[in-house]
Amino acid sequence: MSASSAFNDEKGGSSSVGEPEYGHDPASGGIFSSDYKRHDDLKEMLDSNKDSLKLEAMKRIVAMIARGKNASDLFPAVVKNVACKNIEVKKLVYVYLVRYAEEQQDLALLSISTFQRGLKDPNQLIRASALRVLSSIRVTIIVPIMMLAIKEAASDMSPYVRKTAAHAIPKLYSLDPEQKDQLIEVIEKLLADKTTLVAGSVVMAFEEVCPERIDLIHKNYRKLCNLLIDVEEWGQVVIINMLTRYARTQFLNPNINKTFYGSDEDEDEDEEEKEKKAEVAAMAKRKPYVMDPDHRLLLRNTKPLLQSRNAAVVMAVAQLYFHLAPKAEVALLILFEMISTLYTCGMFEPYLKSFYIRSTDPTQIKVLKLEVLTNLANETNISTILREFQTYIKSMDKDFVAATIQAIGRCATNIGEVRDTCLNGLVQLLSNRDELVVAESVVVIKKLLQMQPEKHSDIIKHMAKLTDNIQVPMARASILWLIGEYCEHVPKIAPDVLRKMAKSFTNEEDIVKLQIINLAAKLYLTNSKQTKLLTQYVLNLAKYDQNYDIRDRARFIRQLIVPTEKSGALSKYAKKLFLALKPAPVLESPFKDRDHFQLGSLSHLLNAKAGGYQELPDWPEAAPDPSVRNVEVKESVRAVGTVTYRDTGALWGPQKMEGSEESDSSCFFCIEPAPSPQVTPVNTFLSNSLVTDLEGLSLSDSVLSPATIAPSSVLKNYELLHRITGEGLSVEYCFSRQPFSPDANMVAVQMQFTNSATSDTKNLHMEDVKLQSGMRVKEFPEIGEREPEDIQCTAMAVMGIDFCDSTQAANFQLCTHTRKFFVSIQPPVGELMRPIFLTENEFKKEQGQLMGMNEITEKLTLDAKCRNEHAIVQRVTTAANLSRVPCGSDKECRFAGRTVTSSSLVLVTVATKEEGAAQLTVNCEKMVIGTMLVKDILLALTQ
Repeated sequence: MSASSAFNDEKGGSSSVGEPEYGHDPASGGIFSSDYKRHDDLKEMLDSNKDSLKLEAMKRIVAMIARGKNASDLFPAVVKNVACKNIEVKKLVYVYLVRYAEEQQDLALLSISTFQRGLKDPNQLIRASALRVLSSIRVTIIVPIMMLAIKEAASDMSPYVRKTAAHAIPKLYSLDPEQKDQLIEVIEKLLADKTTLVAGSVVMAFEEVCPERIDLIHKNYRKLCNLLIDVEEWGQVVIINMLTRYARTQFLNPNINKTFYGSDEDEDEDEEEKEKKAEVAAMAKRKPYVMDPDHRLLLRNTKPLLQSRNAAVVMAVAQLYFHLAPKAEVALLILFEMISTLYTCGMFEPYLKSFYIRSTDPTQIKVLKLEVLTNLANETNISTILREFQTYIKSMDKDFVAATIQAIGRCATNIGEVRDTCLNGLVQLLSNRDELVVAESVVVIKKLLQMQPEKHSDIIKHMAKLTDNIQVPMARASILWLIGEYCEHVPKIAPDVLRKMAKSFTNEEDIVKLQIINLAAKLYLTNSKQTKLLTQYVLNLAKYDQNYDIRDRARFIRQLIVPTEKSGALSKYAKKLFLALKPAPVLESPFKDRDHFQLGSLSHLLNAKAGGYQELPDWPEAAPDPSVRNVEVKESVRAVGTVTYRDTGALWGPQKMEGSEESDSSCFFCIEPAPSPQVTPVNTFLSNSLVTDLEGLSLSDSVLSPATIAPSSVLKNYELLHRITGEGLSVEYCFSRQPFSPDANMVAVQMQFTNSATSDTKNLHMEDVKLQSGMRVKEFPEIGEREPEDIQCTAMAVMGIDFCDSTQAANFQLCTHTRKFFVSIQPPVGELMRPIFLTENEFKKEQGQLMGMNEITEKLTLDAKCRNEHAIVQRVTTAANLSRVPCGSDKECRFAGRTVTSSSLVLVTVATKEEGAAQLTVNCEKMVIGTMLVKDILLALTQ
């Protein structure tokens, strides 16, 4: 059969490879002959010289694998195409090899040189796939080759390849643990990577290989906190869990002066523990607790992730707050799944109705909400909660109804005032038509009656009458146990119940038979005259039962209660054994005693330590040195302030000089760096006014600039502070798109301060101070008292902000000696880049290296006013700070730039077609930046 005919046969007919045709021939015991035929056809297609046939064959093979079909016998035919020049065929070949490389190790080893060449391929997807195949070959002989490949991939220009290198690290470690030291070096290098694509994968590798090397996290801690918001979702889960354990080793307990679970204390606490707590309390009194700024940074940067669409991310943040946050902050953020682990939930009482159950809730959520409501129940709200429980019992969800009845029992146990009410309500349920409701009610009533049996003999009598109607084994057994345990309270009814049970003994379930025997033994010891013969009859029936437990129980009881010459010494203690007072059971939540496992973990769910579980460290008694997280290699995260003035005449007075005595009447505008471990106040005023919350941004030393950057007429002005809010002070800003002279890695933000207050204005200046973090706050020009003819006073300033190639807002405060104004600057993605000049050939070369995952293409219809070259250029450059690239075609417009912080290349192409149709292509090393830029440019070109 020719390759083309094979292709046609595969494409049509009922014998397509895509159909589920695998099975075993009863005669031959092998694969059906039709499957051999199709595999032969695929092999013939793979041997063809036409790339189209090879591609079609590979698509079908990968589809077979996706449906769980076995395609391992095609390995020799597929592996020959690993050197195919067609990029699409090569991608699918690598997908196949990753699946079967471990099973076909010998054949995979024959192609090892091809995989090594793939590591040098210009396409990042091929390089990553080659590394993935190499790490899937589980043969120790290639460990040196794998190590070399991982080291090279860790330095690759593509973040996708570096991410794959991080994934390969645990595979190599499991193959050869002796490579741990070298792998730790690679992990340390990848932890310093600034790309969000790599962060989650390298942290996972860190957790698998060297979770004890906490020193590797120190210098990357702040970077991971700041990158967290932009990391992919599953990477966020890994990083949050790792940072939770890190924070427990590096920061002090924020609730050190408080009892987290309320005021309940263990009375049986040994003296040693009491002394230790007293010592800690004494230390807390001597030195008040101040939260480490890095601790606050973690809490602040994870809080927005509570809005994540991924439930695992939300759970990870909730457990982080549960284990790390102050008590007051946990109350509003923790999920109700977590609340059920608390002994007392008083802080959630105001949110009681939030935990009412909806009919649309899944059963497991209903059960969790029941646990919360039960924990929140107290003397004040119990009536409301019980009314709510009454409606739940009518539900069609039987498992939920059973859980509700158990919750009623726990409420009755915990709150003595409503015990009788709950008992009466449960007794009413005994007349319910649903056997499950009746059975569960009996079990709960049994436990409640054990607390005060003498007060509830009427209920015991009522339950004895139900033995004729209740058929659920557990319920029947519970009734019999109650009657036997408290037979002295129902002396007339108990023998009659035993008579009825003796009649039906052979037809009862084993659990009921055991309780009939127990009832007979107790009645024999307390009322021998009436029940002696009846007891002997029951024991004789049990003597020949099929269940050996019942037979053994009958023999044991006979020897114990009926003394004979052969009876042992225990027979005289029969009454003490059978009629001993038994402690009342404690109805507890199934979630009790789980607080020793980390919330959200598998161990916490199972309430047992699972394999691979890492214990959550205890809080340190003394704070470790916070300087270990200071990074001195590069001052990458900072904002610098420079000040100029529009007029130095009537509006502005002379500059305030150091040592002036008029500082008390001055008005200050201050910006301070991101929280540092310790900030030494310069004087009383500055300790109150230099407040900061830059969300990971900070300031550094600066020198006053003699000139301002004039904003372009096309640049958009944004309002930072309205004059009404600012009590006469208004602030506007714009992104000037000019190089920021003190540091080219910062975005220049030009700010205009306007004072339009009608009252006298105090001097405005920045005092020259030096803070421990290295930031220098320079002096502002003074604003003197306004003259009557003056309309307003204005001043210009340029501030450099390192946004770290992220659109996350920079939050800070404008501070005066009387007020603090909270403001924020959030940059459009187009302002995070600077234009660069490229020739046409350079543009094409760079674009060729940024294909695959780094390329985003969108089709669009241009706005009617945007169908000429000039309009396209104007709108694109307005949306993004890019420069025009020369192009030989009048159907294309090209633009180029680099991100300000990391200098990542950004290439934009707008290709126009007929009738306003166009195609927008963005190539960018940072996929998040590229995706956001596409949206902004699309909006600019279509509206």
